[in-house]
Amino acid sequence: GTLLGVNVEKALQLDGVVAVLTADDIPGQKTHGLVIHDWPTMIGVGEKIRYVGDALAIVAAQSRQKALEALDLIEVSYQAAEVVISDPVQAMEGTAPKLHENGNLLKHIKVRKGNIDQGFEDADIVLEQVYYTATTDHAFLEPECAIARPLENGRMEIYVGSQIPYADRYQIALALGWEEERIRVIGQLMGGGFGGKEDIAGQIHAALLAQRTGKPIKLLYDRHESLIAHPKRHATQISIKVGAKKDGSLTSVKTELFGDTGAYASLGEKVMTRATTHSSGPYEVPNVKVDCYAMYTNNPPSGAFRGFGVTQSAFAVESMMDTLAEELGIDPVEIRKKNALRVGSITNTGQQLQESVGLLECIEYVDKKMRALSDDDPFTPKYLNDDPDKVKAWGFAVAYKNTGLGGGAPDKSGAEVELYEDGSLEVRTSSAELGQGLVTVLQMIVAEEFDVPAEKARVLVMDTDLSPDGGPTTASRQTYVTGNAARLASETLRSAIQATLAEKFNRPPDDIKFVEGLVQVGEQQISLGDAAKLMRLEGKEPKTRYTYFAPETKPLGTGGDMHFAFSFAAQAAEVIVDTRTGEVEVPRIIAATDVGKVLNPLGLQGQVEGGIMMAIGNALTEQFILEDGIPFTDRMARYRIPNIKQTPEIISFAVEAPTKDGPYGAKGIGEIISIPTSPAITNAIYNAVGVRVNSLPVDQEKILLGLSDRLKLT
Repeated sequence: GTLLGVNVEKALQLDGVVAVLTADDIPGQKTHGLVIHDWPTMIGVGEKIRYVGDALAIVAAQSRQKALEALDLIEVSYQAAEVVISDPVQAMEGTAPKLHENGNLLKHIKVRKGNIDQGFEDADIVLEQVYYTATTDHAFLEPECAIARPLENGRMEIYVGSQIPYADRYQIALALGWEEERIRVIGQLMGGGFGGKEDIAGQIHAALLAQRTGKPIKLLYDRHESLIAHPKRHATQISIKVGAKKDGSLTSVKTELFGDTGAYASLGEKVMTRATTHSSGPYEVPNVKVDCYAMYTNNPPSGAFRGFGVTQSAFAVESMMDTLAEELGIDPVEIRKKNALRVGSITNTGQQLQESVGLLECIEYVDKKMRALSDDDPFTPKYLNDDPDKVKAWGFAVAYKNTGLGGGAPDKSGAEVELYEDGSLEVRTSSAELGQGLVTVLQMIVAEEFDVPAEKARVLVMDTDLSPDGGPTTASRQTYVTGNAARLASETLRSAIQATLAEKFNRPPDDIKFVEGLVQVGEQQISLGDAAKLMRLEGKEPKTRYTYFAPETKPLGTGGDMHFAFSFAAQAAEVIVDTRTGEVEVPRIIAATDVGKVLNPLGLQGQVEGGIMMAIGNALTEQFILEDGIPFTDRMARYRIPNIKQTPEIISFAVEAPTKDGPYGAKGIGEIISIPTSPAITNAIYNAVGVRVNSLPVDQEKILLGLSDRLKLT
C-alpha cells in the first residue's frame, strides 16, 4: 500500500521515551542494499509499503517495555494495495501492479550454449517437468542484534553479528551522511548466518538513534521481528525439458526459472544467476538454453542462503535425471557417470575445466558404499521385516557449486600477520566467524607457515579499525581467499625476517629456516620472539599486510571462466516411508565431497553434518508460509526445523582434487554439502513407493494421495 501519514506526538510524550524517528529524520541516504540501494531504511509519507517488514518509525526508550508502549501510540494511516503480488509468475503478468519504478523484473538472466532446437532433434527421448521449491528461513541460533555507541571524538562504534563488516560500515555511513572512517564496526561471533546476516538488519536504525540521542543504543530483534523482516531463501518455479540419446547421453537441457526475490533486491540477482548457471547440473551438455526471471513481489525479500540458488536448481535437474534414467532403463548412478563433468569438460557457460574436478571419484565412493549397505539393488523397494507398512529404498544425487564470487566480480581479501616478542603470532582480517571454523583454519595456516603449534597463533576477526577487509563471508570463499591472504602474509613476513637476520648474521637468506618454533641461522638457533626483537632493533616492524586477489573471472555471457574453482559432491539417502501416514524417515546418508584439500578434518566433518541436517529440513519439514504477503510462520513454533530424532547416520568421504591456486589446494565446502541432499531424499521416496515429489518440502498428504492413485491404477 501507500503510507499516508505518521503521527509520533503521543509516543514522544510518553515518560521514558528518548527519541522517535521517521524517514524525514534520516540525515543521509534513505535507502540501502548490497547490490542495488532500493531498500528504504524507513518508509516516508507518500511512499510505497512493499512488505510486512518495512519500518515506518523507530523508537529509543529507557526500557523495552516503554519502547513497545510508544510504538502502540504511533498513529499510522495508509492506503491498502488493491492487489498483493504473492508469487513471481503473478508478478510477470501484464496486469500486475508495479512494485518499483522499473517494474517487477529485477533481472532476466540467460544462458545459451549450442543449438537447443538441434539438441532436441538429435534426442531419442524428450522429457518435461515443472518443479517448485518453497521459501525457507535461515533459523540461525540468535536473532539480529546491533549496538551503536557514540564516542566523544565524534566517531561511532557498531557491535553487530554481520557476515560483511566493511559493507555494514559503508551503508551505515551513507545513512548518517558521514565519512566511513568515522564508523568502527566490531563484529561479534555468531551461531550461524547461512547468508541471513549479510543484509542490514537494525544496524542503521541503531546508529540513527545513537546519532540523535548521543547515547548507546541496543536494538535486539525478537524472533517474530527477525522472521518477518530478514531475507529468505528464494521460492522458485523451475520448468525443465531434457533431451537424451538411448544410451543416456544428454543432448539438450532447456530450463525456465522464476525466482521470488521479494520486496527488495538484496542479493536476488546474484542468487538467481547461480541458479541459472548451475541449472543443467554438473554435466557436460552440448546444447543449453536457460531463461531466469528474478521477480519482485510483496513477500519478504529473498537473498543469500547456503547454496545460493543452486539448491533449488539441483532439486529440479537431479529429479529429472532419475526420471530420465527410469524411462531409458539405465541405472541412476550410471547415467550420471556418463554425463559427469571431468577435466576438459565445458560447462553450460562455456568454461573449460582445466583441473580439480573430483566428481567421478565422489560418485564412485558413494556408489560403492551404498551398494555395500544394501542387500541387492539399492533402488529397489524393500519392506521392513518388523513393520510391513514401511518401505525403504535409496536415492542418489550429485551437485557442483562455485567457490568465490565469480562472474567478473573482483574477489580479494586482506590479512595482516604480526610476530610478537613472546614468540606468538596474530593474524587479522575482517572476515566473519559464524561457527563455520574460519578462525581455526587461519590459525592452522599461520602455524603451518611458521612451523609452530596452533596455539601459538591467535586470530583477530571482524574489526574494521584493526583488521584489513577480508571481503564478504559468502560464496564458500573464505578458506580459499582469506586463507591465501593469511598464507601469503605469513610468507612475506617470513621473507622479511630472513632478510633482516641474513643482514645481521651475514648469511644468505636461504640459510635461514623456520623449524619447530625456532629460527635456524646456520648452526645457530634463535627463538621466534628474539627474531621479533631483532627486527625492532633494526627499526623494522615484524608484521606484514597482504591483499590477495583471486584469479580473474569473466561475466556471464562472455564465454570466459565464470569461476576460478568448483566443489563437487555426490550423496545417497536411504529413506523409510510409512505407507499408512506418508511420513518419511532418513536413517542414513552417504556423502562424498571434493574439497580440493582437507585442511581441518574435524571442521570438515562438522560442515558435512550441519549441511546435511539443514538440507533434510529443506527437503522434509521447512517452509516459510505466506498468504497474500502475510507470514503465517511468524514464530518459531510454526517453523518446523528437524530435531535430534531426525538426525541420520552420516557416512562421509573427502575427495581431494587439489586446485592449483587454493591454499595448499583447498576449495570451499560450506555450501556444496547441502545441495544434493534434497533430491537424493526425494529420489529415494520415488524408489520406495513410486510417488514422484515435484515440490519441496515433501508433503505427506501428497505421498498418501499418490499411493492411493497407484492403488486405483493397479
